[in-house]
Amino acid sequence: MVRIDVELARRKMSVGEFSERVGLTPANVAVLKNGRAKAVRFSTLEAMCRVLQCQPGDLLEWVED
Repeated sequence: MVRIDVELARRKMSVGEFSERVGLTPANVAVLKNGRAKAVRFSTLEAMCRVLQCQPGDLLEWVED
């Protein structure tokens, strides 16, 4: 499960601001937020954590199907 929306809400940050600061399109952020991404580059994960000042585990949670 991807928890980007939770972290954005905690920081009162919009998807537009987040996408701009991370260097992704809003459409790609939506793909990540909705869990439709097949993979995430470590550089993207690093940028997301830097912008949100969090750890990867704050953004990603493994849930058994």
